Order: sequence, then structure tokens, then C-alpha cells
Amino acid sequence: MAVAVAVTTAATGLAGTAFAGPSTTGVERTAASVPTSATAVVEAARTAAFAQASATGVSKGDELQAQDVLIDPEGARHVRFVRTHGNLPVLGGDLIVHLDHKLAYTGVTRAADHTVKPAASKAKLTAQQAATKAAQAAKGDASGTQLVVDARGGASALAYQVTVTGQGGAHTVVVDAVTGKVRSNTPVSDEFLSPKLLETLRERGESADPETGVGSPAPAGLLGSGVSGATRYPATAKGTGKTLFVGTVGLTTTQTSRGHYQLKDPTRYGTETRDAKGSYTEKFSAGTKFTNTTNVWGNGKTTSRASAAADAQYGVTKTLDFYKNTFKRKGIAGNSKAARAMVHWGKKVANAFWDPTCNCMLYGDGDGQMFKKPLVVLDVTGHELTHGVVEATANLQPTFVDSAGNQYGEPGSLNESLADIFGSNVEFYAKNAKDTPDYLVGEKLGLAQKFLRRLDHPSLDKLEGTIDYWSPEVYGTEVHAGSGVSSHAYYLLAEGSGKKKIGSVTYNSPTYHNIAVKGIGRSKATAIFYRALTRYMVSTTDFHQARIATLKAAKDLYGANSTEYKTVNKAWSAVNVTAANTPAARH
Repeated sequence: MAVAVAVTTAATGLAGTAFAGPSTTGVERTAASVPTSATAVVEAARTAAFAQASATGVSKGDELQAQDVLIDPEGARHVRFVRTHGNLPVLGGDLIVHLDHKLAYTGVTRAADHTVKPAASKAKLTAQQAATKAAQAAKGDASGTQLVVDARGGASALAYQVTVTGQGGAHTVVVDAVTGKVRSNTPVSDEFLSPKLLETLRERGESADPETGVGSPAPAGLLGSGVSGATRYPATAKGTGKTLFVGTVGLTTTQTSRGHYQLKDPTRYGTETRDAKGSYTEKFSAGTKFTNTTNVWGNGKTTSRASAAADAQYGVTKTLDFYKNTFKRKGIAGNSKAARAMVHWGKKVANAFWDPTCNCMLYGDGDGQMFKKPLVVLDVTGHELTHGVVEATANLQPTFVDSAGNQYGEPGSLNESLADIFGSNVEFYAKNAKDTPDYLVGEKLGLAQKFLRRLDHPSLDKLEGTIDYWSPEVYGTEVHAGSGVSSHAYYLLAEGSGKKKIGSVTYNSPTYHNIAVKGIGRSKATAIFYRALTRYMVSTTDFHQARIATLKAAKDLYGANSTEYKTVNKAWSAVNVTAANTPAARH
């Protein structure tokens, strides 16, 4: 079967960083220099998956569709597959087949630890009956009903997957095709603020009214209507953003004609921010373009609708630059396509989202009570766009969702943690004097505790009840609270345990049983976690499997006898994630 996939050749880690290990130069090879084609790699991986069925769980009736091909400088190949069974999509059937430079099978990372053939082969419910149940469960209008195999949760079942849309956003509802039971009801969008957190803030009567419009002179070289060389339109122009949270910044924009500009960056795949104008649309095309005749966007205050747009455009482009210049990742999905954002989304929405429906960021203006400003701060954007990166790679999913929309389970917690980790790294990359980089998340939101979450000592967050260490109870912990386990492990890997001042923030990271950890530096820690995400994590990866994934990544980059590898193991032990306490049964 001919397969069209994008080949990603990846450097060993962070750009400009020297690494010990198989590839000491850190030079990235282009796809053209790889001796075997993408199709050959995919076919070798597919053949290996069936040949090694006892390890991969692939069986008769399964078909594998390649989603990604990663070719490492040291020669390893990794092919990420999604699966169908009997021509039906399999939920939780994803796997990664690992090959060496000669295309020989070396291992597998799989979501389902069982064969995916469902016990029943015929549905008792009709598609319409399933749609009705789904609409009732998610309180909206059902559409897009599809028969699937649900292989999540340790056993497989024939089911209907239904998209339900309502004012609160879209949900994906899975209904058992035999019993009619609702197996899952999951919001499509990743909300920055959980329903549980918003309820806590309401109960406390707390409001967040962050300082905005912090003045700063225009950076040198910024021209309000500057055009970069070209005289034909559309042309690349140098504009100025007067933002709410990061001062006056440079923005690359599009000059559409003489004296007319659009908030769209032609140098970054056409990345653009639009105005939802209070609508709940999830169609980017329905947003209103930001245009003007000055190429100056916003006034640093909420009195200009373009101020929030300038923050959003700045945050999105800095996130794109972080991933490109750090990991050679071109675009959120790695496909060289635009990242998009809509500000002023909905009416009195106190949240920000990554929305897979429109493949864009959606920013609310706040509800005017708890959150009085638009949620367009830099690390919120980095966090939410990282959900897009996770969706395009491991696609980590919550294990269950309660009736209020709160998500639970270790894979979902890991997803939130990675968003915090890389969102913080966007701040370090941007080096903006008005939003100095740190290991805090949401510190610009104006909350009474001065941050939403922090990576060094997660349990200092009293709003969400974030946890420092793993225990079996983590399974029943809301995902933002549970994210502390792997975020804490990352901080310890990067900076080590104990007291430390970085910039203007003093950190003091505790450990389980007072295990002392000496950090290896943020660059190496981030390289390890990114490689683990893109090569060794799947939709069901839990914290113990994340430990294994990061150990494999450290071995790839630095060797099994390296200090880096040993520190990864120690960092996870310091948050009570060890080989010895791995649960016998997976949730």
C-alpha cells in the first residue's frame, strides 16, 4: 500500500547545544540524505509490526496507517501508526514501531496492551440511537456519527463515536454499540482553566485583575509601516504591537496594498490572528481580519481590540520560533502550516483553548468578575499550543471525564505537564523583559497566590491542589493537579533539588525521601522530554511509562552510562516513580 507521509529528520536535541552520544555533531540530516525513502521505512515498520505480533499486539483484521516518520541522526527510525480493525478506526490502537539504521525491528511502544478485536462484531444500536444518547450526555447537537472499535480501558468494544456541539464547545462522545452505555464524553478543546479551578475561585470570591499596558519604548529598528524590500503586494512588513502583557514588541505583518496592513505573518507560514467579535465560532474563516493603515497594533489597553491580538500574535509566533529553532519542528503539527488564533472569543469567557476543530487558539476576554482581562499571556499561549504539538504526536488522552467536564487520569496529567514544561520554555526562549522567564505558569494572570502552577514545588499551588509526588491515588486526580508529578521530575532533572535563585525567582524543590538531585541543565532536560514525547509516548502513556520514555530518550542522546541517563532515573525516583512501584495493572 502506498503511503504519503512527511519525514521528519531530527537533530539530537536543542539547537546550538553540544551533546555526548552517538551523534556528537548535532547536525541534522535532510530527508534527501537519508538512504531509504519514507515509503520504505513505513513498509519495513508495518511488516515488522505483523511479524512481531506477540510484542506489537497487531493481529488479523488490523491495518496500520502511518502518521509520522522520525529519522534520527544516529540512524534509528520511528514510525507512528494509527490502526483500523475490520476497516473501523481503533481508539487507543496507536503504536510506534522502532527500527535501526538497517530497518531491522528494535522494539515497539503501544497504547493497547491487548489485541483490539471487539467481543461483538455487530451493533445493536443504530447510528441515530447512538447520536441521541450522545446528544443527551453532552447537552448539544449530535453530528458525525461513526462506528469504531474502542480499545481503551483494557478491553475492546464496538462503539459509535459522535461529535456533539453546543455553546460550551464540542465534545467527542463514545457510545457502546451493543449496550448503549456512554463510554466516554470528552471535550474537544483543551481548556487552560479547568471547571474545578473556576469553581474554587468562585467559592473563594477571588478575582484576577492583572496589570496590563506596562509601558516600554519601541524596540530599536521597529517601523510602524516598514516594508521589507518588496514593492509588489502582498509584501512582508515590519509592524509594532502595543500589547497588554509584554510591552511594545515587533511583529512581522503583511502589507496588502499601499498604506494597508494585515496582522498576518508571511514569514511564519501565514500565521494570523483574527477577531471572533464575541461569537462562539470554531471556524477561523468566520473571524474578522485585523487590518489598519498604520501597522501599529493595539495601544497597550483593552480599549483597543487589537491590543489582545498583538499579545496573541506575539505569543503564537514566539512559540513557533521556539519549536523551530530548538527542535527543527516546522509548525505545530510539523507540517509547515500556519498557526492561527482568534481573540475576543465568546461572551465573558474566562478561558483560553487549543481547539482542534479549527486548529487554532481561542482566547476569551475574561468574565469581568474572576478574570477581568483577556487570557493572552505568553505562557498560556505556549501551554495551549503545546497541546497542539501533543495532539499531533502522542495524542495523550484523559482516562475519564466527570459530568462537570473535569478530566482525570495519568495520560491527561502528563499532557498538562508537557504543556507547562514547554510553555515555560517559550518564556525562556522569548527573553521578554516584561515577562521574565521562570518555572512558574500563569504568573501574569493576577492571581492572589502569584501563579497558577509552578514546576519546582507543585504543591504550593493551593487553588488546584497540585501534587508533588506519585501515588496510586493519582489515577483519580484532576489532570491539572496531577500534572505536578512529571513537571516536578522535569524541574529536578533541569535544575536539581533544594534552594536556588534563577533571575528574580527563588525556588526550593523538595524530593521524596529527601533524595538529592543535581540538575543537568534546562537545555538537556528539555531535549530529553521532547524526544520522549515524539518517539516513545502514545495516547495512554502514564507516569511510569513516561519514566521509561525519558530514559530511552536519554540513552539515545547521551548513552546508557551517562550522567544524563542516571539523573533522569534519579529525578523520577525523587517524585516516587520507580521501576519497583510500577502498578501491576494499568488504568
